Amino acid sequence: MADNPDSKGGHYQRLRERFLTSGLEGFLDYEVVELLLKLADPRPDHKPTAKALLKRFGNLGGVLEAADDQLRSINGVGEKNLFGLKLVQAVADRYLREEIIGKDYATSARMVRDYLLHHMKNRNREQFLIILLNGRNQVIDLKVLFEGSLTTSAVYSREVIKLVLAYDAAAVIFVHNHPSGNPSPSEDDISITKRLKAACETIDVQVHDHLIVGGNDLFSFAEQGLL
Repeated sequence: MADNPDSKGGHYQRLRERFLTSGLEGFLDYEVVELLLKLADPRPDHKPTAKALLKRFGNLGGVLEAADDQLRSINGVGEKNLFGLKLVQAVADRYLREEIIGKDYATSARMVRDYLLHHMKNRNREQFLIILLNGRNQVIDLKVLFEGSLTTSAVYSREVIKLVLAYDAAAVIFVHNHPSGNPSPSEDDISITKRLKAACETIDVQVHDHLIVGGNDLFSFAEQGLL
């Protein structure tokens, strides 16, 4: 039986020590993926799998955002190391989300956008969510309204109003993603925004913005004068 390299201060022990000493500074993407695969799977060598994942999905973000079935299609990826990849993504998502709840939107807009990019940029399906703000412009919560293609028939004003009233929100920001990577709004996007804004105005709720996430970019309706 082959020796476990960790028992002799091997490769993974050195990687762990490097991380504890200086964080991820100097780590290559495949080394990060190696460590994540190792979290729940004690097998000695994950380097080939890590490199195969990066070759297939392009970069670290692509690996972390890949769907479960896509990850399982790579030789060497099973349920144990799938757990390691998905856990770190979910932890980062929760951390970024919790950092913005209760914060003033005007002063934490950059943090909100960082969260949205992390949460939505690599999704292969469209997701529509609402950021709910109170009368002091603080973030109350972020709620996903639906997933799927964003069309004029997909977003119901009554569902938006019901959610706004349930949270007693004073203002909202709409957000959705374009899996294509192009954040430019479609005609449907523009039409939906106008309709939802009009619906919110009937209950004296302000629409601050509609943000579209596309790849690493964000399109702001407010900044482009479309609200």
